[in-house]
Amino acid sequence: MRRMGLGSRILCVCGLATAFLAQPDGVRGQNANGHTRGPEQSPQAVDVATIGTLLQQLQSEVQELSGQVKGLKAQQELAQAESAELRKELDAAKSQLIALSSQPERSSSAQFTATGSVPQTTEERIARVEENQQLNDAKAAEQSQTKVESSSKYRLRLSGIVLFNLYANRGTVNNQDFPDLATVPGSLSSDGTFGGSLRQSQIGLEGFGPTIAGARTSAEIQFDFAGGFPDAPNGVTYGLVRLRTGTVRLDWDKTSLIVGQDTLFLAPLSATSIATLAIPAFAYSGDLWSWTPQVRVEHHFTLSSDSSLLLQGGILDGLSGDTPPQQYYRYPSWGENSGQPAYATRVAWTHSLHGESLTAGAGGYYSRQDWGFGRSVDAWAGTADLTLPLGSLFEFTGQFYRGRGIGGLGGGIGQTALWIGPLSDPETELYGLDSMGGWAQIKYKATSKLQFNGAFGMDNPFAWELRENGGSQPYYASPLSKNQSTMVNFLYQPKSDIVLSLEYRRLKTYALDSNANAANIVTMSVGYMF
Repeated sequence: MRRMGLGSRILCVCGLATAFLAQPDGVRGQNANGHTRGPEQSPQAVDVATIGTLLQQLQSEVQELSGQVKGLKAQQELAQAESAELRKELDAAKSQLIALSSQPERSSSAQFTATGSVPQTTEERIARVEENQQLNDAKAAEQSQTKVESSSKYRLRLSGIVLFNLYANRGTVNNQDFPDLATVPGSLSSDGTFGGSLRQSQIGLEGFGPTIAGARTSAEIQFDFAGGFPDAPNGVTYGLVRLRTGTVRLDWDKTSLIVGQDTLFLAPLSATSIATLAIPAFAYSGDLWSWTPQVRVEHHFTLSSDSSLLLQGGILDGLSGDTPPQQYYRYPSWGENSGQPAYATRVAWTHSLHGESLTAGAGGYYSRQDWGFGRSVDAWAGTADLTLPLGSLFEFTGQFYRGRGIGGLGGGIGQTALWIGPLSDPETELYGLDSMGGWAQIKYKATSKLQFNGAFGMDNPFAWELRENGGSQPYYASPLSKNQSTMVNFLYQPKSDIVLSLEYRRLKTYALDSNANAANIVTMSVGYMF
C-alpha cells in the first residue's frame, strides 16, 4: 500500500506541475485587468505551495524506502554469508568422512572421546552426514546459530560425553569404577561392591585455524574427571579434572605434522567399550597405551584405487611408569634422565574389501633409561595390529606386542625394571623386564544402531625373570606374572547423541608362584554426547 500511495503522489505532483507550467505567463502573474493579485488571491500560488508540500513528503518517503532497501540488502548479505559458512562446515564434515574412510586403523575407543560416537560403518557415516546436513539446513532457515565464543576469529567447537556408569563388582579390584587388576581381599573387604560414577565423562575443545604454507591448522584438547579425589567427605563423587590429550595439527593433502600429548600411534587400537573410557578396556591386559608428549609426522601413499600405505614416525617423552615423588614439582623419569627422547615408528597398509577397510600395521619403539650409577635399561617394543572385516556384519580387531622395560606404556602389567637390594646402592644390579601380550575382539553389527562385542586380552611378564630378579620391585606387594581380562558387551545408539551399554568383565590376576585372584564386574552405562 505504501508503494501504491507513493506512486499516486508522484503522479499527482507531476500533473499539477504540468498544469501550472502549461498556463501562459500573463495568466500566471496577472488578472484580466493587468493587475497583479496578492498571494491570498492567486490559485497558482496555492498550487505551488501544494506541489512543494507533496515534494517534501515524496522526498521523505523516498529516503525511508531507500533505508528499507539498504536493510533488506544487509539481511540478504548476512544470509549469504551464513549460508557460505554452513556450506564450509558441510564440506568439512564430508572431508572428515573421507578421512575416516581412508584411515580405518584409528582406535575404536578413541572414537568415543572427542567425537563421542561409536565405531561406524560406511552406511552409518553417510547417515551421520545426512543428519548433519538436515541440521545445517535448519540452521540456514533460521539464519542464525549459537557458537562457542573465542578470542580468536576462527571457529571453536565444544564436544564431549556425559557418561554415567552404574557398576556391581564381585571380588576385590584395584579400582572400583574402572578396574584393571583383581587383588587380594583385605581384612575389611566385602564379597561385593555396588556404586555409580560420572568421573569418566569427558570434555573436549577443538579449534580450526588458518591455512599456513598450504596446511590446514587445528588444535584439540580433552579432559575427564578421573584424576583422583579431593580430601573431603564423600570425595569419591568429586572427581578431579585430568588432562588426557592435547595436540596441534598441520595437515597437508598427504602429510601431517602433529605435536602435543596424544595416544600411542604405534599401538592405535583399543577394544570397544564405554564402561572404560578413562583407560582402555585391556590396559595391563595386553594393550599398550599411554598419553605421551610427542612430535610425529604422518604420510599417506596411494598404492592403487583401493589400497594405501601410511608411514608414521616421531619422538616421544621417555616415560618409564614411575610415580612422581612430589605433587607439585616435576622430577625427571628414568627415561628422561637419559637426556634423549624415545623413538617410535609404524607402517600400516589399508585395502578396501567388499566396501569395508582391511588394515594391517606394524610398529617399533625404543627408549634409553638411566637409573643412576651407570645402570641403564634399553626399553623396546615391537607391535602388530589388524582390523579385518568379516563380511558386512562381523569384524575382527586385534593387537599384539613383545618388549622389554615398557611399564610406562602399560606393558609387563606396568612393571618396568627389576632389582635385588637397595636401589640407592651402586652395587645393586638392575634389569629390564621382558614381557609379551595382546588382545583380540569380535564385533557383531546387528543393525546400524546395535552392536555386540566379545574380547579377550592377556599380559604376560616373563616369570623366570620375576623369580630371579624381582625381590625388590617397587610396583606391587608381590610381582605379578600374568593378567587376563575377558569382556562381553552390547552398545545401543538409538540417536546419534545417546548411547546405552551393558558390559560384563572378568579379571584374573596371577601373583608370582601364588594363586590367581579373580573378580567379576557388571557395568551399565548411559551416555549423552554433545
